[in-house]
Amino acid sequence: MTDPADPTAAAAATTASHLARNLVSLRRTRSLTQDGLAKSAGVPRSTIANLESGEGNPSLSVLVKVAAALGAPIDELLASPRALVRHWSANEVAHQTKGRGVTITALVPEPVPDSMMELMDFAPGAVMGGTPHLPGTREFFTCLQGRVRLLVAGEVYALETGDVFAFPGNLPHSYQNADGVAPARGVSVVVLAKAGT
Repeated sequence: MTDPADPTAAAAATTASHLARNLVSLRRTRSLTQDGLAKSAGVPRSTIANLESGEGNPSLSVLVKVAAALGAPIDELLASPRALVRHWSANEVAHQTKGRGVTITALVPEPVPDSMMELMDFAPGAVMGGTPHLPGTREFFTCLQGRVRLLVAGEVYALETGDVFAFPGNLPHSYQNADGVAPARGVSVVVLAKAGT
């Protein structure tokens, strides 16, 4: 039991409580069992169980391994729930131009393990080559506005507003705004295959 008169012990107990809650939440979000997380992190399952109960006192090495296995920074494991809330203004969200006339904006501005999610804005007549990924990768494209043509492995697929298209991400592919006058917009979600699987 924590001595309320000892501020160091109280702070340690609060941190252990945050760690327990955040670890359970992140593990469940990533659809991992305690055993699966333990194997990924290279630590015993009992270590994960102890951390999730709030009883663990992990070394920095264990925290680094667990954070890496979850694809999360260590501070996210230790932060209070309020500290995990974040608001990005539009100018803080990363964006870049690719191909000819395509602007890519991060849909989720924090890293999400094994996936990429991007908003794609196509100028009239814009064209962009896609990057082939590892076999087993699955790509989904949702046309939000306008008309977008996807060329996948030599076949052309025409998408209208509201259409969703899925394809193996390892195939050669490219995007084109089918309209030379109006812009188009879509969302790309890539579920990445893991190397060696």
